[in-house]
Amino acid sequence: MTRHLLPLALAAAIAFPAMAGAADSPPPPRIIVTGEGEATAAPDLALLTLSVMREAKTARAALDANNDAMASVIAAMKSAGIKERDLQTAGIQISPRYNYTNKPDGSQEAELIAYQVTNTLSVRIRDIDKTGEILDKAVSLGVNQGGGISFSNENPAATVAEARKKAVADAMAKAKTLAEAAGVNVGRVLEITDQNVAPPPIPMNAKAFDAARASVPVEAGENSYTVQVTVTFELK
Repeated sequence: MTRHLLPLALAAAIAFPAMAGAADSPPPPRIIVTGEGEATAAPDLALLTLSVMREAKTARAALDANNDAMASVIAAMKSAGIKERDLQTAGIQISPRYNYTNKPDGSQEAELIAYQVTNTLSVRIRDIDKTGEILDKAVSLGVNQGGGISFSNENPAATVAEARKKAVADAMAKAKTLAEAAGVNVGRVLEITDQNVAPPPIPMNAKAFDAARASVPVEAGENSYTVQVTVTFELK
């Protein structure tokens, strides 16, 4: 049997009217579904926020005292293996503290008592096993206000990719179920959009900074990454 191939120009000419006709026809029926996928990963970063507050009669004295305390905290971080790139000053605040007394005429009189200086340091800990030890050192050396801890992942790309695959599979399963219930078949995919849902930080109560001098117990748990996809399928 001999097969004959149409010349390219002729094939295009034959296909063109069909394409034009398709453009004038109504769009094929379609179904839009949302799928969700979730994947988990053990965190490999601990993120600390450590604050040192010092108070004195003058702003200068309060700042000097704060500088000395924070310098000791930073030195302890470095001696524990924290690199300079993982230490960042998050803010310095200087504020007066007043004592208010009521006067006979109903007004209040403000008396300047002291100045407070608060220096906040953000710390990334890449060896999570050291988190409790580092917290203990920080408190011992002067961290006495605010603070917090959360756990994260430096590169969650592989985990997000796994969640994305699960989300697409979930969308396809939903579309198939709905199509079967309606007595039709799922056709080709027309459009896919996705949305990553960042995992909430796993916080640790800042009151842990008031713990005893023993190393603070810390559990990192795991982070959950969620992806939602919206898929448009053709129905046939």
